[in-house]
Amino acid sequence: MINSIKQLAITLSALAALLFASCGSEATSSSDQQEKANSADSTAKVEIPSAALKPGAVAPTFSLKNIDGKRVGLEDYKEAKGAIVIFTCNHCPYAQAYEERIIALDKKYSPLGYPVIAINPNDPELQPEDSYEEMQKRAAEKGFTFPYLLDEKQEIYPAYGASKTPHVFILQKDKDQYLVRYVGAIDDNYESPDEVKQKFAEMAVDALLEGRPVSPQTSVAIGCSIKDKKNS
Repeated sequence: MINSIKQLAITLSALAALLFASCGSEATSSSDQQEKANSADSTAKVEIPSAALKPGAVAPTFSLKNIDGKRVGLEDYKEAKGAIVIFTCNHCPYAQAYEERIIALDKKYSPLGYPVIAINPNDPELQPEDSYEEMQKRAAEKGFTFPYLLDEKQEIYPAYGASKTPHVFILQKDKDQYLVRYVGAIDDNYESPDEVKQKFAEMAVDALLEGRPVSPQTSVAIGCSIKDKKNS
């Protein structure tokens, strides 16, 4: 009888040890998954870096090759009230998620004096999907209504302080120069346009058109890091 009780106790102890080991392994796995998720999220959501242009700063001019082979710059928009400059690209899933919304921004605000100017800041040697030829294909497939420029020397994106694709800079024309009025994301939900609560870019342009102060003037840029050999 005593031997049977001892044997039962040993068996129960062994089962408890196995159960504890299993729970411990599962907890570790869950923790690892959360850590990975947090890590992935931290690469996507980055506060505006100190190098980024601040609202009120004079925006650098540029002249970059468009997908039609012509060069385009801010000075080409003689009658514009401003511009919605968006650093974006082909391959980034965040940029892809916003393509339709970028087209919608251009269709809505270009006639009102705020055209979209898209700039691809990536080095195609590091990301072949962002080559000039692939840009031409993507623009044709998606029906881009705006210039899609290549920052070939990768000089313009650092001049603006862009760090993500997409990264938005809304400019207001002031005599012969452009002033930065908003820097950040297009809106607050890249995953679902139907669940957006704050349309930052639209809010900024609407405020400028109505002569009101822009608020907010900045937001968190959400997207892929810019591919540059100097930073890789």
